[in-house]
Amino acid sequence: KPGDIAYSGSIAVKGEMVGVVTATGMNTFFGKTVQLVEEAKTTSSFQKMVIRVGDYLILMALALVSLTFLVAIYREESILEMLRFALVLIVAAIPVAMPAVLAITMAIGALNLAKKEAVVTKLVAIEELAGVDVLCSDKTGTLTKNELTVGEPLPFNNYEKEEVIFYAALASERDGDSIDNAIFSALKEVADRLDEYKILEFTPFDPVIKRAEAEVSNNETFKVTKGAPQVILSLCNENTEVERAVEDLAEKGYRTLGVARTRNDEWEFVGLIPLFDPPRDDAVKAVETINRLKVRIKMVTGDNTAIAKHIARILGLGNKIFPMKEVLRLGGEEVGKIIEESDVFSEVLPEHKYRIVEHLQKRGHLVAMTGDGVNDAPALKKANCGIAVSSSTDAARAAADVFLLQPGLSVIADAIKEARRIFQRMESYVIYRIAETIRVLFFIVLSILIFNFYPITAVMIVLLALLNDAPILAIAYDNVREMKEPAKWNLERVMVLSLLLGFVGVISSFVIFYIGDVVLSLPTGELQSFIFLKLAVAGHLTIFVTRVPDNLWRRPYPGRVLFWSAVMTKVLATLVVVFGVFVTPVGWKLAGMIWAYALIWMFIADQVKVVFLRRYAIWR
Repeated sequence: KPGDIAYSGSIAVKGEMVGVVTATGMNTFFGKTVQLVEEAKTTSSFQKMVIRVGDYLILMALALVSLTFLVAIYREESILEMLRFALVLIVAAIPVAMPAVLAITMAIGALNLAKKEAVVTKLVAIEELAGVDVLCSDKTGTLTKNELTVGEPLPFNNYEKEEVIFYAALASERDGDSIDNAIFSALKEVADRLDEYKILEFTPFDPVIKRAEAEVSNNETFKVTKGAPQVILSLCNENTEVERAVEDLAEKGYRTLGVARTRNDEWEFVGLIPLFDPPRDDAVKAVETINRLKVRIKMVTGDNTAIAKHIARILGLGNKIFPMKEVLRLGGEEVGKIIEESDVFSEVLPEHKYRIVEHLQKRGHLVAMTGDGVNDAPALKKANCGIAVSSSTDAARAAADVFLLQPGLSVIADAIKEARRIFQRMESYVIYRIAETIRVLFFIVLSILIFNFYPITAVMIVLLALLNDAPILAIAYDNVREMKEPAKWNLERVMVLSLLLGFVGVISSFVIFYIGDVVLSLPTGELQSFIFLKLAVAGHLTIFVTRVPDNLWRRPYPGRVLFWSAVMTKVLATLVVVFGVFVTPVGWKLAGMIWAYALIWMFIADQVKVVFLRRYAIWR
């Protein structure tokens, strides 16, 4: 209509117009969309965690090594020799392999996600998807089939139900839009009658007049039309009985189509055709699955409230349904509160999605948002995990973190499960890596400070770092149990558990130091090899402790790749020590003693972990 605004990027379906340019470039609606995409850049929880853990370990290593260096100067030891040892110790203590191990774990996880029809565009999106607790989902194509289905026709003026569909088909095109296709699909046994009628003139659906019209001829010539019920009623001068029927169908979630034909050049109302986009076959089950994963689904749809209410009732999404325009009329904290409590948003425009995500994030939620259009790009970028559905545009896919190769909510449910499995592998590695750094660093530094003894040589430190990190890449293939709640980094829990396991390792190392030095009276070279083998064997046993929250002998058992990688690395360390490769050799008897000793302390560490996690759950 005159006075309306045509936004940049809009498509003129029909006709032409003369307009006045009121904005260009970044001031246009499209430009503002691009600006929102740029503003929506965020730092992931994963990146923040890696930075904080890395900073903590680096500072701890620098502080302890600096202290050791100062003590060495005080004792008038060789500065050059101590400097060499200190540099090697710092390199070994800093978790340089952690980003690589975590990245490889996520990359292999991304491959598994791709097999489940969910392609990851950013690796960190896996960790974000694992922690999502709110999923804002489109209705059309994700929860519903995006296929209009014709309900039971409602005839008027003594017409039959089949005639309502038949006259609507006369005013339709076989290769037309989704409404025309739905009507032809519903024709059934009266389809053959169409060939008896000749189309003299056809006017396709016009969004201005909101109806399509055809002039047809058989034994008589007449016109048929279909379109918005209010428009068709205005042609026929029908009574309020039809209007009440339209309202009743709307309350049941149907869009309606009015059908009319002419008799003696007068329009006569034939009936109403209810149209419905049915839920996907897997939608109810997928909703139940995602609810069990403790992720709350909020349906976001541009349809009216009645249709949204009907779909929500079928899918069991809840009954708190709000039109978006009413929500935005509220002010202050009330908007965020309503958005957080709502189950369904109706009459949503693409730009509203950004506001929904923003308010949910302000209230502490990790949000996943689905979208398919250019105007959805800001919301997809703003969300913790933007999901572009299978029918999405290139702009939506570019802004999203994940895009789906298949429609439906089941793909998203599978992706969330897989992301949580990947998260568990990463978390178990982080705990292992921190505990291992504390174990090795504190034992070596305290041995030097208290006993003025270097428990392992610089060469052994390098060997230990290589042996500890190389096989841990196999953690990407570990077996994990299904998480029932969103996965989030709890740095307090991670750090305290790592400290406990680390200091259990420190205690066990000093005990074996005492056994080797006092009980067995080993010479310095053999004692260092003895301690080195203990650190190497016990190191990988720690990963079997951290990989599950329960006792380590409970299911799921370690993945075969992880198990054999750890075993073979420990065997390699044993052969190095027994045959004296780069180190002073020790016999098989001492090596066997170390294996038995390390296994005993593994079960002690496991019990410490179980007790802590149980107490921590009570404290929190």
